[in-house]
Amino acid sequence: MVNFLIDFFQGALFKRICTAVVLVVIGILAIRAVINIVNRALEKSRLEKAAHSLITSLTKAALYILLGLIAASTLGIDVTSIVALASVLTLAVSLALQNMVSNIIGGFIILYTHPFHSGDYVDIADQSGTVQEINMTYTTLATPDNKLVSIPNSAVVAAQIVNYSSAGTRRVEVNVSASYDAPTQKVIDALALAGTVDNVLLDPAPRAVILDYGESAIAYSLRVWVKAEDYWDVYFLVIQRVKDIFDEQGIEMTYPHLNVHLDK
Repeated sequence: MVNFLIDFFQGALFKRICTAVVLVVIGILAIRAVINIVNRALEKSRLEKAAHSLITSLTKAALYILLGLIAASTLGIDVTSIVALASVLTLAVSLALQNMVSNIIGGFIILYTHPFHSGDYVDIADQSGTVQEINMTYTTLATPDNKLVSIPNSAVVAAQIVNYSSAGTRRVEVNVSASYDAPTQKVIDALALAGTVDNVLLDPAPRAVILDYGESAIAYSLRVWVKAEDYWDVYFLVIQRVKDIFDEQGIEMTYPHLNVHLDK
């Protein structure tokens, strides 16, 4: 037994084991340093927070797999067959989970191209809402009536995306009709007055214009600019003020009606 132990500690296998252990310890320390560098780089980047943990996890997994292969090679294990088996397993898993893989790829595309960020109000695939979360498989929207809608990232990438928040401002447009009996300038002035509410921006300046001359009424439009987050509050307030001011100034807001004349 003693001779066996002496031969073992003096043999090539022991030296390989020692070398592998040293490599593993150094490798673990190196991986930790690399992960710290990656985390600092991600904090300084403009990537969504949702991508940080995934990128860190993938980097860590790849580095540990590489370290394991190096350690196995140091011990004299043929890693060629291991790599070939891993490739086959990876292909099989990819085929079985192709929808998930396409969603993950879609998540990377979203996080790289930045069509929207968390907190933006968007239209995606016939769904409207505020971006609640962007993870690596789904993008979650919070609708105005407080429903959470999760859209697969592959569908998000393929869909037309309308981002109402990216420019920082939005135009509130209120279209109304008024009787031909009302002077056009009076209606325009009344609309301009209706647009003087809180949170309306002065640049670009609010503007009221004539849109069209209809069969029984003139179509007008009031256009004011607001910060994106103030859009709905201003819209609802202006809608209410238009009717109130029209009533105060005796301007008739027309609606479809039918006059019937009976001859005696």
